[in-house]
Amino acid sequence: MKTPAFALALVALTAAGTAAVVVPAATAQSQDQAASAVTAPAAAPLVTGLPDFTRLVERVAPAVVNIEVTIGPRGGNRQAQQQLPDEMPEFFRRFFGPGSPFPGVPQDPGGRGGVSMGSGFLISADGYVITNHHVVDGASEVRVTLPDRRGFDAEVVGSDEQSDVAVLKIDASGLPFLRAGDANGVRPGQWAVAIGSPFGFDQSVTAGIVSAVGRANRYSNQRYVPFIQTDVAINRGNSGGPLLNTSGEVIGINSQIFSNSGGYMGVSFAIPIDVVMNVADQLKATGQVRRGQVGVQVQEIRPEEAKGLGLPDTRGALVVDVIPDGAADKAGIERGDVIREVDGVRINQSSDLPPMIGAKAPGSRVSLKVWRENRTRDITVTLTELDEGLAATGPRPARQAPAAQQSNPLGIVGSELGAEQRRRLDLKPDEGVAVARVEGLAARSAGIQPGDVILQVGRVTVANPAQLDRELGKVKAGQTVMLLVRNRSGGTQFIAVTPREETK
Repeated sequence: MKTPAFALALVALTAAGTAAVVVPAATAQSQDQAASAVTAPAAAPLVTGLPDFTRLVERVAPAVVNIEVTIGPRGGNRQAQQQLPDEMPEFFRRFFGPGSPFPGVPQDPGGRGGVSMGSGFLISADGYVITNHHVVDGASEVRVTLPDRRGFDAEVVGSDEQSDVAVLKIDASGLPFLRAGDANGVRPGQWAVAIGSPFGFDQSVTAGIVSAVGRANRYSNQRYVPFIQTDVAINRGNSGGPLLNTSGEVIGINSQIFSNSGGYMGVSFAIPIDVVMNVADQLKATGQVRRGQVGVQVQEIRPEEAKGLGLPDTRGALVVDVIPDGAADKAGIERGDVIREVDGVRINQSSDLPPMIGAKAPGSRVSLKVWRENRTRDITVTLTELDEGLAATGPRPARQAPAAQQSNPLGIVGSELGAEQRRRLDLKPDEGVAVARVEGLAARSAGIQPGDVILQVGRVTVANPAQLDRELGKVKAGQTVMLLVRNRSGGTQFIAVTPREETK
């Protein structure tokens, strides 16, 4: 009995120790192509091996300290400041040690205070220590313990809630200290190492990668911090400890986690070291921090808004309000402008703007690239000093508008605002039309609702229903129009509306 040709080939290949594939003669061309793909040289691996952090830890660990804080009796004011929204299922949590799970939850029912633990690190041989503001906030006593077990009572030189940075001083000299790295050079995918005292376990080392940079935290009051996000394991007690690069340089302070349970879930946040050192230098020099303010409120730009503004992309911060007599107002910034760059640095999203401006000193002159009416303009602004009370002040919610008869092609029925309503809404006498009804599908789909107040159509201010009708009457089907709206909760934002043929 003769052995078929393909069987002989199979035996020969198998004897040679090579995996064989039987292919009918009819697919010989496919076989040649497959062989070519198999024999092609493999691509070089982009990642090889795993790092050994032993030397790094041996070098930097002596400068990482444990901080024990005695909290005095809590006043109602402090507790109210720390209250977290009840409806937030997942949120950023700051973290201490045992006995203090997270802000807003008293350590004991009587509010008598207690002891909590955090981390910190030395930044100078003469005893200056960096930690978080929330670690020492409300402390009656602060105790710093070095890795060699020496303990010192610490003085709080200064503490800044906005950045969550505090500077301590202990009476010692000849101490090891850590060197600041380049936070601007941090990129997603880089290795990062944390050292601290989670749950009171001193000198605990964890490692991971940088997940993202420039993260904004909408659940805290830290608008001036572009967080570094990592997957480094961080828990209560790590707060205030250093986040390090593979050179042993500090790139950030571990500050918050994103969690359902209060424990580590793979999403941790650190304050970039350039922000930290800027604040620390000011606290050491004057005991307080001064920030620049441009005097605008901004919002994100989605594709619909970009279309309505004539932008080539969604990059930038859309100005929805300008503080009267503020720096931006004096420089000529208007509602509807899009700030695209600050001193040559691109604004990718609206949350990029506050940290950039806040890092600059009051009185500084900054050059802004602003998109207005389909072209870019260069505007120079002299920053004023940040007034948190003014920056945080928002308009009060509108009352339900009375019924009206006017209508327009978008189906938005407007009604007059009285002088008292304008006063309550902090509106000028010549701006604002209340929304009584929304009959058009496009406007309803975009989120326009009764009780809203329309301030502008595009860049044109409207003050009565007739003006609203006239401006909206210019909008054609398929054309995106930008409406500046003061919503029912008191917020101001641009809303893009694109009417369709069936809109009445």
